[in-house]
Amino acid sequence: MTAFGYTEGEYRLFRSNAWRYLLLFSLLYCFLYCTRLNLSNAGAVMIRDLGWSKADFGVLTGALFWAYGVGQLVNGRISEIVGPGKFVIASVVLSVAANILFSFQTSIVAMAVIWGMNGFFQSMAWTPGVAILTKWWPGKTRGFATGFAHAFSGFGQATAILAVALAFKTLPGLGWRAAFILPAAFPFALLFVYAVRCRTSPRRAGLAEYVEDDPARAAVEAEMRGIVSTRGKLYPYRYMLANGHFVVWVVIAFITGLARYGLVTWIPLYFIDRFGIDVTAGLLGSLSLPFGMGVGTLVVPWLTDKWCPNDRLPAVVSAAILGAVSIAGFMMCDPTVGWQMAVVQILLFTAGFCIYAINGTAWAYATDIGGRVFSGTSSGVLNFAAYMGAAAQSFVYGFLLSRIGWASVFVSLAVLCAAIAVFGLLGSKSLCSFRLRRAI
Repeated sequence: MTAFGYTEGEYRLFRSNAWRYLLLFSLLYCFLYCTRLNLSNAGAVMIRDLGWSKADFGVLTGALFWAYGVGQLVNGRISEIVGPGKFVIASVVLSVAANILFSFQTSIVAMAVIWGMNGFFQSMAWTPGVAILTKWWPGKTRGFATGFAHAFSGFGQATAILAVALAFKTLPGLGWRAAFILPAAFPFALLFVYAVRCRTSPRRAGLAEYVEDDPARAAVEAEMRGIVSTRGKLYPYRYMLANGHFVVWVVIAFITGLARYGLVTWIPLYFIDRFGIDVTAGLLGSLSLPFGMGVGTLVVPWLTDKWCPNDRLPAVVSAAILGAVSIAGFMMCDPTVGWQMAVVQILLFTAGFCIYAINGTAWAYATDIGGRVFSGTSSGVLNFAAYMGAAAQSFVYGFLLSRIGWASVFVSLAVLCAAIAVFGLLGSKSLCSFRLRRAI
């Protein structure tokens, strides 16, 4: 036996399958963003062509976030019961269909319903995918694995920007509808490679499940398996929410959702509306934000594996403070001034790096507390909280823009990052060692 209970040959097969799943799932999830964030990237054109207000647009984007959040809450646990592999494939097929159907609509009510359905379909990919990752990546490597996969969601935001810009250039006659037709082709094409090449567990590759080499993690997983067999299918929710440390992470996830999508949704429109930059330039000018997000969530969760694997909140506090400073600096810059545009790009990259590093670290923590047994459930609860924040920002910032103006958006975003730092300090295990009484 060499590692994790495998012989040398078995371990090589295990590692090759683990890397194949990580790479293909990450790429698939990256391209799936082309069928979610295409709406925010096409927002300026839709507002112009359809005569919407910013508040109307905020309601439409909120429909996806509400449905996505609710879907995360239930789909993570259901996928653990019936099999997560089916959920990932269904997510892509149904989301592509929803995008095509959306492109034929003109009624904002019908569009909101369809986009809400798309949100639910999108929720069927991430938490089941994380659950599968835990089956291939043992405890001490999960910060890297979840950070790597989550980095591609950051890059997916950049991919969505490029896909929409390409759609507007290659299909100009379709107007805003192009943003929901061409981008949908990318995840659909990659789905075939994913379905053929990926195995959703070691058993499907002809291997036994790996043996966790960390005694503490192995003991927690054994406890969780006992809970499932004695307490029922839905008890994992109560088990998670009885943990005070987990509750702190839920609050941080909610605030991060507000801040993350406050930037992603409104930055392109900020360039276009506030400074008169054209649509394509506005989209391309915001590319440094998702690239920063991708790098942040790739690097920071991996570093927490090495430096603070038992309490990842110190990394969250550091990232939140730097993020607040970056956003405060960004709002003072004018991107139409040549040298200031360079500063804007650096600050956007830094803000994206910090905020998405926090988000990515949350998924590493979800696998810490959930293991191979409950990681779908724990990820689903955290993602539910994050997307309740994302849904709230659609209404909050739509209202602020209509009543106050752009400055209110960025001041509130900086304050939110500061709030994350405060909760991180309060929730760190050195200060927050309490455990709420488990529900019986």
